[in-house]
Amino acid sequence: MTSTTSTPLSGTERLRPHTTSAGRTSRRRIRKDLLRSRIAAWTAVLVIGAFGMLPIYWLLATAMSSPEQTFQFPPKLIPTEITFSNFTALAENDQLIKYLVNSLIVASITAVLSVAVATYMGYSFSKFRYRGRRSLMHLVLASQMFPQAVLLVTLYAVFSSFGLLNTYTALVLSFTTFTMPLCVWMLKGIFDTIPDALLEAASIDGASRWRTLHSIVAPLAAPGMIAAGLFAFVRGWNDFIFAVTLADKEKQTLPPGLVSTYIGEFQTAWPELMAASLVVSVPVVIAFMFLQRYLVGGMTAGSVKS
Repeated sequence: MTSTTSTPLSGTERLRPHTTSAGRTSRRRIRKDLLRSRIAAWTAVLVIGAFGMLPIYWLLATAMSSPEQTFQFPPKLIPTEITFSNFTALAENDQLIKYLVNSLIVASITAVLSVAVATYMGYSFSKFRYRGRRSLMHLVLASQMFPQAVLLVTLYAVFSSFGLLNTYTALVLSFTTFTMPLCVWMLKGIFDTIPDALLEAASIDGASRWRTLHSIVAPLAAPGMIAAGLFAFVRGWNDFIFAVTLADKEKQTLPPGLVSTYIGEFQTAWPELMAASLVVSVPVVIAFMFLQRYLVGGMTAGSVKS
């Protein structure tokens, strides 16, 4: 007589008949949800990317088109005849090159001056305690609340009385007026993250406050200083209203220079204007490419206080 013995099922085998259908359904549902979320995320990225890149593409397409193609109707998204004559004409325009040189001079000096003043003011607000400190901080911040056009009349009268109209000095001082407050608060936030113990250790070692700032604090705050300088440079590079009001044709920068060169009373040279706009944007793009890591680090360094 033979006896049969049954082998006990393992835990996995016992659970398999009960969980196979439900587990597969759950996994399919999870995969579908993940697929839908990825599709939605990529769709949002494509839509936002198209929204941001379409003006740049249209700028490039117009710059490489002839005037006849620019004004034809209906407009074509892709130009049929590509020309580079709009770009070559820029090198032959001596006045446009003069505007470019003016922009480089004014924007560079504005960046250096804004960072230099903001460094000392931000360090003073962050590491020193004195009477009137908080009121002065609020006063610096309150200067950003006034529209630029309101202060333009006052600045024009001041520069006129001192004989500074139609000079680089007037443009630099006016641009610095609006870039310095934000630079001050940006650098103050970065200086707040530097431990006071580090400054006390430098003082014990015999370092003066001047040397502590330049030899210890400034290298640590370099990303923030670069970010502030880049912000001031772009502000001076893109300004229109102050440059067109406070400077004559010899000292004007690119924004009013492009308007006066390509935009007339009865006609606008759109292909040449788009080509010039594309070319003058290159220095700012290059600056952002090389200083991107410093810009991100400087903008976020003072966001969290240690």
